[in-house]
Amino acid sequence: MCGRFVLCSPTRTIIEEFRVDKTTLEYIPSYNIAPTQNIVIVKTDGTRILTQCKWGFIPSWAKDPSISHSMINARAETIADKPAFRDAFKNQRCLVVADGFYEWKKGKTKTPVYIRLKSGKPFGFAGLYSIWTSPEGDEIRTCTIITTESNEIVSSLHDRMPAIISRENYDLWLDPASFDREKLLSLLKPYDSSEMEWHTVSKKVNSPSYNEPDNIKPIEN
Repeated sequence: MCGRFVLCSPTRTIIEEFRVDKTTLEYIPSYNIAPTQNIVIVKTDGTRILTQCKWGFIPSWAKDPSISHSMINARAETIADKPAFRDAFKNQRCLVVADGFYEWKKGKTKTPVYIRLKSGKPFGFAGLYSIWTSPEGDEIRTCTIITTESNEIVSSLHDRMPAIISRENYDLWLDPASFDREKLLSLLKPYDSSEMEWHTVSKKVNSPSYNEPDNIKPIEN
């Protein structure tokens, strides 16, 4: 699964890495992003847009927005058919921008680790977004992060990991005018473990309220 992650790259770096055409935000870097918080996504309507969503998917037909608490993640194996996600899978795909994510190593106590690309560059989790309208007429944009089976580097920590879209497949994943179910599903595979690394970090990360740069600093085991 993916329950906590990091985005701290400068806006300019994100714009360049994701070839963003326009942006609607100036985001605040976060070293401990948790569900219900705003997350940064890239979507397209013909041009690539950098914007924000609330983390926790609310289907457009939902009556109760609290459903979002159980929809921070969507399984790659079921998104094409599950009623909550199948429409968004067809035409509301996005990339959730991240620099890395946390998992917890099992032992006598759980030890947090930080997982990132060896390149140090920001990357995109496969995501789906939704626009939900409240009874008062307010529009709320929400998002879920798609998960898949873990690769070799993550499997010792958890059997699931966020699906990371390779840079060369951004266009295919984002294009709402193109829907090839099997081709899109084939992108939601474990990311190449040779391009990833992880290190142990402070247990201060365990508290979502602790949001400081030292969260991602390596510590001795």
